[in-house]
Amino acid sequence: MGELTAAETVRAADRIIHGVGSRWMLSRRTAEHGKEQGYGNPFAYYFAGRGGVLGDVDADVVAAALGWFEPGFVRPQWEEGVAVAGAREATRRYALGCAAWGESHLPDDPRLCELAERVARAAEGSGLPLFCGWRAEPLPDGFRARLMQLVQVLRELRGGLHLVATTSVGLSPLEAILTQDGPDTARFFGWQGDLPDCAALRPRRAEAEEITDRLSAAVYERALSPSERAEFAERMGAVGAAVLR
Repeated sequence: MGELTAAETVRAADRIIHGVGSRWMLSRRTAEHGKEQGYGNPFAYYFAGRGGVLGDVDADVVAAALGWFEPGFVRPQWEEGVAVAGAREATRRYALGCAAWGESHLPDDPRLCELAERVARAAEGSGLPLFCGWRAEPLPDGFRARLMQLVQVLRELRGGLHLVATTSVGLSPLEAILTQDGPDTARFFGWQGDLPDCAALRPRRAEAEEITDRLSAAVYERALSPSERAEFAERMGAVGAAVLR
């Protein structure tokens, strides 16, 4: 199986973690699960479920923790979602949807669960409230469901580190989106009106990506040995092959 450096592990695993997490959150089955749980609006289910780990807070707190969404877009979705059953219950129900999706799509891999949990536990949580909230949630017993929730936790880790990095180089959330993904993605995240030309800020985005990778690599360095990092990347690659093909 060989060995991997921490930086190589970032390149091998982090994109898969992000992609698998996005796939379950954006899936039709997840929206259907939300409807079964009382959330007719999938955006309300998403914001209340994902952000509910923060507790009974104002929508601006949720927008700050998530980072990329236009705050005026977050508020009505969050308020509609928490009105169903509260913030913490929304997360509990959202985690059930996460588990159900994992049971249907992920391999039964106890070893990957073990490695992923070690990575999550090794991360320093300062400045990462959403990650810390999800890390504190109880894990399911079944390994497929457990792995999916751990993927969600690690996705929040990478996302939180990236928000720290973009902020540190002076990019606003909108600028961060426009320097990488463009106006269509910005519209999806709720930004309306005339959008600025951020081409001149692309070097800052590249710097932020480098910072994010470095911060993520430091976690892998603490959590896993070189051979364990290679194993983690290989097993996560199998998850990506199953889900993202």
